[in-house]
Amino acid sequence: MPHVAILAAPMPCAVAAGDPFAALVARQSRFVFQVAWTVLRNAHDAEDVAQETFLKLYRTGSWQRMDDERAFLARTAWRLAVSRSRHRKRPDPSERCDESPDPERSAIASDLHSTVQRMIDALPDELRVPLALSAIEELSSARIAEMMDIPEGTVRTRIMRARELLRKKLEAL
Repeated sequence: MPHVAILAAPMPCAVAAGDPFAALVARQSRFVFQVAWTVLRNAHDAEDVAQETFLKLYRTGSWQRMDDERAFLARTAWRLAVSRSRHRKRPDPSERCDESPDPERSAIASDLHSTVQRMIDALPDELRVPLALSAIEELSSARIAEMMDIPEGTVRTRIMRARELLRKKLEAL
């Protein structure tokens, strides 16, 4: 998975080395990028959302009032990413590449990866996002529930339904 450059856009002069906000960005930029990438499945858009998240926090000063840093950042990034995803078309999973040394294994792995990725991408957002946050980001169902502003039981049910749908589709291959 690609990683986010720590805010490529220049920050205001007030954010200097040793500043608590700069420390927050350094500490959490990768996490914010991963949350955005989970929703958007596109590195460039995820980087934009990560930057937008930190810029929004800086402008409003809300970063100084966070009780749970990761939950607050995840919820903000998730909401911005969902908003952005509604305004763009989905990426083509076949554009991804695998850099295996063996061409035959690479082709097989790429085909399987593309198939699974298409299946995951075909899931409705209400199932895909909790599954990705749980499996890729390794967030607890309580944390996901807090981020998505839904009950924890609903998160568990959606993850279970998503896994069941994927299992049935894979068995049908």
